[in-house]
Amino acid sequence: MTTTLTARRLTRDPVVISGVVTLLLWVVASLYSPAFATWGHIVTTLTVASFLGVIAIGQTLVIIAGGEGIDLSVGSAATLSAIVASRFMDGSDDGFLFAVLVALGSACVIGVVNGIGVLLFRVPPLVMTLGMIAVVAGFIRLYTGGRPEGSAAPLLNQLVTGDTVFGVPGVLWLWLALSVVVIWLLRRTSFGWRLYAVGANRTTAHLSGVNPSAVRFSAYVLSSLFAGVGGLLLLGYSQNVYTNLGADYMLNSVAAVVIGGTALIGGVGGYLGTIVGAVLLTVLSALLRTMQIGGGEWGDAPRQILFGLVLIVVLTAYGRQRHLRA
Repeated sequence: MTTTLTARRLTRDPVVISGVVTLLLWVVASLYSPAFATWGHIVTTLTVASFLGVIAIGQTLVIIAGGEGIDLSVGSAATLSAIVASRFMDGSDDGFLFAVLVALGSACVIGVVNGIGVLLFRVPPLVMTLGMIAVVAGFIRLYTGGRPEGSAAPLLNQLVTGDTVFGVPGVLWLWLALSVVVIWLLRRTSFGWRLYAVGANRTTAHLSGVNPSAVRFSAYVLSSLFAGVGGLLLLGYSQNVYTNLGADYMLNSVAAVVIGGTALIGGVGGYLGTIVGAVLLTVLSALLRTMQIGGGEWGDAPRQILFGLVLIVVLTAYGRQRHLRA
C-alpha cells in the first residue's frame, strides 16, 4: 500500500515529470544526432542552462512569496549588470572586484524600485516589473549611447569558461554551489520558512509575527541580485555585451520556475524544480535547433510554436500540483 502511494506521488510530482520529459527529449535528440550523447555536448548544454538557472533563482523566490508576484525585469537587470561590468572592467583585471560590486549594486537598484512600487504604491507586480523593462532600457541607452563599450575581464572569462576537472567549466560549479545554498536557504532557514508562509497566506503569516512586506521586498531585491549575477556570467561567457543580452530570460525564467512545480499563486515550490525546468527548456531549444525546424520564409515561427506546445503539455501533465516544497 505504501509503495503504491509513493508511486502515485512520484507520478504527480512536477520535478519527476519534468525530469522524465527532459530525459526523453535527450534520448530523441541523441537518436536524431548522436553528438547529443557526447560528454562535450552534455557539458555545453548544461553550461547554457546554467545562465537561465541562475537568473531563475530570484524568479523562484518572488513567485514563492505570493501576492501575484512575478519579476519580468530579470532580463533587464542581467543586461544592465553586464553592461556596467563591461564598462568598468574594459578587458582588464584591474579593479575586478569593484566592477563586480558596482554591477550587482546597479542590478539591486532595480529590485529596490520594484519592491517599493509593488509594496508601497500597490502597483501590480506584472505592471511594475514590465514597466521597469522600459525604464532600464532607456537608462541603458543613455548610459551607452546605444553602443555598449568595454569587455569582460580575463579573470571573469576564466572563472566562467575555464576548464576544471573532467572538462567542466567553472560556471557549472558556481551554479552547483548557488543551488545548494538556495535549496538550503529555502528548506533550513527562517527566511525560507517566512517566504513560504507569506506566499501561502499573508494574513496568517502576519499574525504569526512575520512581516510580509519585508519578506516580499527582500525577494524582489534578491531577484535582481541573482539576475545581476547571471548577467555577469553571460558577460564572462560571451566576453562582450549588447543591449538585449538578457531579453530571452524574461519569460524563460518564469517558464522554468512553473515547469519545476512552483505555483504562481505562491507558497508552494522550490528551486530543485527550477533547475530541472531550466535544463528541460535548454534541451528542448537545442533539439529544435538541431532538427532545423523553421528558417526560410517562416523564420523561427515553427520552432516557437513547437516550443510553446511542449510547455503546455508539460504543464498540463502534472496538473499544476501544489504539494512540492523544495
